[in-house]
Amino acid sequence: MKKVVYIIGITIVAISIGISLQPKNEANVAYHVTLADPKLYDNGTFTDNFKIQKGTYQFSFVPNGDSPQNLSISLKGDLFSYNADFNLQGTIHKTGISSYYTWDYLGRKVIEIPQDQRNSDYN
Repeated sequence: MKKVVYIIGITIVAISIGISLQPKNEANVAYHVTLADPKLYDNGTFTDNFKIQKGTYQFSFVPNGDSPQNLSISLKGDLFSYNADFNLQGTIHKTGISSYYTWDYLGRKVIEIPQDQRNSDYN
């Protein structure tokens, strides 16, 4: 009986170590900005310059009920231009004892960059 307990314990430890050694599924982030600070805006517009390489990219947002109802994104490079409008949508979830909202921006979130780009104003 003691051997069975030891074997089960060793198996659990071995599985735990194996799981902890698995590679983490982290997304590659090409650009990130937190837009909550009003000091980042000039007349309601946030502007920044950055390099972007050829590839497929996806926008991710972390909206909440205080986020703007509409969000427009424009990217302009030497040989590339992208414009999209996103609309905030709240989805209500009702449980037996409460209800809550989740939020998401609806719009075209995946873009393809045909070749390395650099904004013409990039320093």
